[in-house]
Amino acid sequence: MSLAEFTTSEPLTLGVELELQLVSTHDFDLAPQAEDLLRVLKNHTGAWDVKPEITRSMIEIGTSIQTEHGPLLAELNDLRRQLSDGSRKLNIAIGGGGTHAYQHWSAQQIFPTERFRYISELYGYLAKQFTVFGQHVHVGCENGDTALWLLHALSRYVPHFIALSASSPFVQGQDTGFDSARLNSVFAFPLSGRAPFALTWDEFGRYFDKMTSTGVVQSMKDFYWDIRPKPEFGTIELRVCDTPLTVAKAAALACYLQCLCRYLREEKPFQPEEDDYLVYTFNRFQACRFGLDGEIVDPKTKERHKLRDDILRTLARIDEHALDLRALDASNLLRDSLFAGNDAHALREQRRQGLPLPAVVEWATERWMNEARKDET
Repeated sequence: MSLAEFTTSEPLTLGVELELQLVSTHDFDLAPQAEDLLRVLKNHTGAWDVKPEITRSMIEIGTSIQTEHGPLLAELNDLRRQLSDGSRKLNIAIGGGGTHAYQHWSAQQIFPTERFRYISELYGYLAKQFTVFGQHVHVGCENGDTALWLLHALSRYVPHFIALSASSPFVQGQDTGFDSARLNSVFAFPLSGRAPFALTWDEFGRYFDKMTSTGVVQSMKDFYWDIRPKPEFGTIELRVCDTPLTVAKAAALACYLQCLCRYLREEKPFQPEEDDYLVYTFNRFQACRFGLDGEIVDPKTKERHKLRDDILRTLARIDEHALDLRALDASNLLRDSLFAGNDAHALREQRRQGLPLPAVVEWATERWMNEARKDET
């Protein structure tokens, strides 16, 4: 199979996908009711999309193509309201968060589609352990060469998105010590991690042909990279974010990526190189393990910085672009979170107050389903 031509898209357009937890309102464990919820939502209003994910206790929603923070947030709030109303009819709740706090992988059920059955047969228990929940953000690019340049330029900012979105401190009833434990499950897959260093679509096509000739890869869906090109959409797709606890945070993260892409495209502050990846895995680990309190190494200067400080400096650097893109509200929400703490901190705080884990999950679902009305404007 040959690599598809890269579809031309309007630069800097956005699309957001959120993988969401379906939770029983009886014990707040995961509930295998994706088929029931999809049936209830079959005739939903709006241009957004809802579809199954690999196990029956999760669904994925996707926005329409957006250009600005305000309309993106409005659409996310619309889908949140409709999903919440639909779930209440089934006596289930919906929540964000990168992992469920105490579900056991062995209890999960593969959603009955041909591709999900294939993944289950290929990867064994890893398929059920893939019951984790992420936010994916697509950014439009006009051609494949631009997409690959941007993909590699963004590599040094991947820890920003991991730390800002981190919401998966608990796994199977235990505090893992990680702010984002979800990415450890993703990293278990053999085709995860970083994309190969190629800066032209022709060069990437040759890599793709070599991979398909081995029989290891059949399509771009087989790559679980942190950022991957999506030629059929004309986008690059950032895949490292945990699903946040609110749609307001999800919209802010998407617009942070949009502003960063505009900054990189217009100012070209550096040229991406293969050596940028010398510190990539270390920086990624620091963001997963310590969140905003982690440290990162600058691939150019080799200096070590606090991740929180690096994000703050970057937000200041792109303020002009955020203003032009009408995304200052998104930037300010992220600035506030640098001092208030990420969602992993918020979940741990509920636990520190003495709540049992089912009550922590209940709190998280109420936060997602009943998000403050000020976020709807």
